[in-house]
Amino acid sequence: MFRKKEQTAERTGFIKRLRARINRGDSWLTYDLASLAPGGTIDEDTLDDLEAELVMADVGIETTSRIIDDLQKSLARKELKDIEALREGLRRSLVDILGPVERPLEVDVEHRPFVILMVGVNGAGKTTTIGKLAKRLKDEGLSVMLAAGDTFRAAAVEQLQAWGERNDVPVIAQQSGADPAAVIFDAWDAARARDIDVLLADTAGRLQNQQGLMDELAKIKRVIGRRDESAPQEVMLVLDSSQGQNALVQAQKFHEALGLTGITVTKLDGSAKGGILLAIASSLQVPVRFIGIGESAEDMQPFVAEEFVDALLTSGGEG
Repeated sequence: MFRKKEQTAERTGFIKRLRARINRGDSWLTYDLASLAPGGTIDEDTLDDLEAELVMADVGIETTSRIIDDLQKSLARKELKDIEALREGLRRSLVDILGPVERPLEVDVEHRPFVILMVGVNGAGKTTTIGKLAKRLKDEGLSVMLAAGDTFRAAAVEQLQAWGERNDVPVIAQQSGADPAAVIFDAWDAARARDIDVLLADTAGRLQNQQGLMDELAKIKRVIGRRDESAPQEVMLVLDSSQGQNALVQAQKFHEALGLTGITVTKLDGSAKGGILLAIASSLQVPVRFIGIGESAEDMQPFVAEEFVDALLTSGGEG
């Protein structure tokens, strides 16, 4: 019971920080909506201007067209009578796009160890996300092991080992330059022998256009599958939201190569707009498991579509 209250308080604090940080306190949409229709009348010109704002906010052309089409239908039905009606119509469109990808990570302990293969480019916050996720899973009563599959960077192994010590979870690592697939293969055996619930496997940060490295990721996935044909049970891409449309390209490439089952979006506190989440949701329909807005473990929380949309539409000082 105490833990539940603690989680509720943690969640409330996260939502406040999300609103405050997603655009450093001012809601880009709320501010722009008011400026787009200074007389309060909503017309085609207002929607044209909003379209430009959405594209600049990394929502993407296709997703923006979908949103504007919805609003134009409402305008034709004379439903957009004022700014508040426009705001509510926009909110509905955004929730319609993000709602289907709001699917929390569920660990099925029937598959023990439940393998989560973490992938993403350098600098996206992948190793940090693993550390935060390890803490979250442990707090939920699950046993966790980490596999240091990024064998190209000694610093990556050290960082993962530091997270292991902090969370009191074991880390399987080998010498620098070892075959990543072999490291994760050995980690699976170790996790199985110790009856570990979840194996979190780190991989080297990869640029999505480096085909050789993408092929290596596919090899890792195949090798794990030799031990358990259902593994990895989760292939999670960690994306840096401040990368804008390039983040969407990354997601598409990783999805083509590996068949993503989940996405964690980081650094929303550093993102100018946060609209890239809409583009990814609309384009890929891959579940968004978590979003992150800072360095502490509490700054990564499960993605909830309506909360995120309200953060976009509400300035940091409101509500």
